[in-house]
Amino acid sequence: MDHQVRRRNSNGNSSPTSNSNSNTTATNNSNSMSNSNSNSNSNYDQRSRPSPQNVAPRSGSYRNTSPTRENSHSQQQQQQRPRGPPSQPAPAPLFAQPPPPQSSAGYSQQTYGMGPGPQYPAPPPSQMSQGPYQPMGQSPIGQFPGPPPPPQQFAYPPGSGGYVPAQPLYGPVMVPVNMPPPNMFADPRLGASINNIQIDQRVLNVATKKVVKKVELTKEGNLVLEIPVPDRVLQLGEFKTGEEFTQMRYTAATCDPDDFHRGGYVLRQQELKRQTEVFIVVTMYNEGDELFCKTMMALMRNIAYLCKRSRSATWGDQGWQKVVICIVSDGRTKIHPRTLNVLGLMGVYQDGIMKNKVSDKDVSAHIFEYTTQLGIDQDMNISGAQQGIVPCQILFCLKEKNAKKINSHRWFFNAFGALLRPNVCVLIDVGTKPSESSIYHLWKAFDKNPNIGGACGEIYAELGYGWKNLLNPIVASQNFEYKMSNILDKPLESAFGFISVLPGAFSAYRYAALQGVPLQQYFKGETMHGGSNIFQANMYLAEDRILCFELVTKSKSSWLLRYVRAAKAETDVPDSIAEFISQRRRWLNGSFFATLHALINWSLIYRSDHSVFRKFAFTIEFIYNFISLAFNWTGLANFFLAFYFLMDPSNPVVLQQYDPVTGGVTSDRVIYALGPMGKDANGKECTPAMQQLANNSCTFSLNQLFTTLLTSGYIASIVLIFVLSLGNRPQGSKWTYFVIMILFAIIMAVLLYLGIFAVYAVVLYSKAKLSASGQTGTWDSVKFLFGIGLFRDIVASLASTYGMYFIASFLYLEPWHMFTSLIQYLLLLPSYVNILNVYAFCNLHDVTWGTKGDNTAGAELGVAKMSKDGSKDVAEVEVPSDRKDINTGYDKHIASLKQPRENEKKKRDAKTKQEDYFKNFRTSVVIWWLFSNGLLVAALSTSWIKNYLYAAMNLHGDVGMTADSSINPYLKFIFYANVGLSGVRFLGSLVYLLTQGIFG
Repeated sequence: MDHQVRRRNSNGNSSPTSNSNSNTTATNNSNSMSNSNSNSNSNYDQRSRPSPQNVAPRSGSYRNTSPTRENSHSQQQQQQRPRGPPSQPAPAPLFAQPPPPQSSAGYSQQTYGMGPGPQYPAPPPSQMSQGPYQPMGQSPIGQFPGPPPPPQQFAYPPGSGGYVPAQPLYGPVMVPVNMPPPNMFADPRLGASINNIQIDQRVLNVATKKVVKKVELTKEGNLVLEIPVPDRVLQLGEFKTGEEFTQMRYTAATCDPDDFHRGGYVLRQQELKRQTEVFIVVTMYNEGDELFCKTMMALMRNIAYLCKRSRSATWGDQGWQKVVICIVSDGRTKIHPRTLNVLGLMGVYQDGIMKNKVSDKDVSAHIFEYTTQLGIDQDMNISGAQQGIVPCQILFCLKEKNAKKINSHRWFFNAFGALLRPNVCVLIDVGTKPSESSIYHLWKAFDKNPNIGGACGEIYAELGYGWKNLLNPIVASQNFEYKMSNILDKPLESAFGFISVLPGAFSAYRYAALQGVPLQQYFKGETMHGGSNIFQANMYLAEDRILCFELVTKSKSSWLLRYVRAAKAETDVPDSIAEFISQRRRWLNGSFFATLHALINWSLIYRSDHSVFRKFAFTIEFIYNFISLAFNWTGLANFFLAFYFLMDPSNPVVLQQYDPVTGGVTSDRVIYALGPMGKDANGKECTPAMQQLANNSCTFSLNQLFTTLLTSGYIASIVLIFVLSLGNRPQGSKWTYFVIMILFAIIMAVLLYLGIFAVYAVVLYSKAKLSASGQTGTWDSVKFLFGIGLFRDIVASLASTYGMYFIASFLYLEPWHMFTSLIQYLLLLPSYVNILNVYAFCNLHDVTWGTKGDNTAGAELGVAKMSKDGSKDVAEVEVPSDRKDINTGYDKHIASLKQPRENEKKKRDAKTKQEDYFKNFRTSVVIWWLFSNGLLVAALSTSWIKNYLYAAMNLHGDVGMTADSSINPYLKFIFYANVGLSGVRFLGSLVYLLTQGIFG
């Protein structure tokens, strides 16, 4: 049956044309397709440099270059639609072979389906066309009526006016004029999932044909190839012409990152004379396609948001031309194969192009450049222009060897940044998912304040659908930790102007501010991990802290660091004990030594050009950091002493009953948190004094048994943690750590009960004494209550600490973590203090990032041999022979991604052999840490010091504490120190809120 397809002729008019190949066979179709591409081989020669004029004008929502209203924009849309035939042959249907002979020969260039190949009859696009359906053959998913003839009048779906659902995967879509855009998911069997894409399985087993071609080198001797992209890459995009859309560029870099610009290498943005406003780097190692797609799709949505800022002087419809995404993968043999398939699907990568050597020089990095118009999410759904995806300039750097993350940043800053000279650089890790407007808010902070040198947003834990991840206590505790850090810590440091760490997973820097000393000091960490100075090696485990310190103290500069609360990003957090401990080992060791470095060199702030007030504020912040570091150092002893004093002697409280008339004491009543200490022969409860005198008439009670078991279990757990940390990896001792964490959770639950009991007892007493005092005024009653020692020391300190948490969370309009994650955090707090700190200090000698350096070459890729072609230097390279082979390689990427993801088990690497000096340093630090904490515990728990402390508490009657007395002086000191530190954080968060409200 002949179908008529309306095409646009060279004059821009549309006229019906019949399918000239309606009676030919599938073989003739494929032959004609091959003939139409007979000259495609010439595309491999070095092409002329593109210019801005070579880029076709955009249609739809990105064509208008001036801020206009939405109605005027829609009126211009049809006028700005490109007219005339395309400058190159129309690509084949997206993800499909040429259409069957009985169907129409041409497809619309605006919307494309992902239809079956010649071997499969095409199902209908959806119930969008007019006219009766006629049955046709059997399809893979059942009987479907054939596509009806197109209507006499039709138009393409508009590119603006709201969100358009994902493209269907079968057949073209034609919409009648003056009708609203159709629902692309009208048929639930049609969806934008890669699993619905049908490809010819026969071509997948055919080896790609390659031919040897001579490619002229640049005048500097660099190998640069311009490779045509597969036909189907362009079909969901808005641009069909322009070299950045039709050609993928491959550059074989044979130099060090610092010599990249001196080596004569050129990027496309330079040739197009585009100013890069935001330069984004995505660093990855061996992460899978799910994490990669999550991050990339989020970044593409951010670029689309920038293009929607039509009234901005910087952004607008063409804003995508000012953003470049640089993907740096650490090691060619380490990258996940499915991640490469995703990049191939986007048109950024092709197999069979890379080379190991150019002449006699080893290739250090494989650089791919392409402006993609396809977005792929983590569910393998494909989006194009109709789904709001704008072109994204991609710079993919695949390093030949694994050389760590700092080396990846050196490629980004010193190699590519030196050529593009961006305004703002954004650092993000694979797996981090920024919200739609996060990049804009980070950039806006730099745009509004020229003194800002670095900024970071809020990173929050990925909680899953319905917050299901909170069922895991480890995830819930990290969620609370992240939230409170973003509510108290980051705002406090932002108010001072110096943030101790801008997280490398999501942060931004002004490129001009980093030049000079900051980047020089930052890149020292690339060689520190294998050097002889273990202090600096551990310090550079937190290299982002070093960069922040060097930026703020930069000579003759006054750069500030800011926290941008509106910029949010989601990240995946460890959900297992082993991963959690391993991650925190690097964090704790790096932050400890980096903070120590900042405190030792705090005087460097006076070499900067900050104002006197700002330098004074920095000094106050350094004092605060010193106090916090001291508490972290003695955290092991502080937690044990709190447990020891609260458990012994089972926390008795003597409640005194007062006569409301005379105010005298009428009776005493001793109550215990865990029950009485025992009973004597007459059945009388033993008092703490009798217990301390070891009166044999007191029987042993369950109280004593429970207290003894918990104390012994606590000490045994500490010893076991040291043994495990010195000789075992967390991955090999998961169940042992699990049992220890359960025991610590029980201990913390008991301590919480003791604290609640103490508050309850003190409130009872304070209420009785207040009633006996006759105080009636509110202010007088408050002063009276704070004059009572136990009320002031216990109730006020605990209420102020946790009260500030609640108040600050409500002020920031984010209180939910207080109800969903606080209990889990408190129960795991002993594990934070004991397990994480012990494991970190016992592994100071391990200065690796969890991955080893790779100094060997991977699989052979081939050599670009040098030769002379007249007076020109050329390289002989093997490349795919024609466009058919390029399309076949594209189908192979699709076939690989259609396979389900494997649940890969992480392999255990061999233990890294460290130098004796590193281990000796580790041993010295651990001994000093244990000695200082042990001395503190011994000094405060010996009998004579203990008796002195109790004697100083104004005890009543027996040794039991009266409600008039203060609690243990050491606990009192700990309580008030905690209140003070929390108060400083709370004050800083209030200052941040006020400044944000006033200055924005």
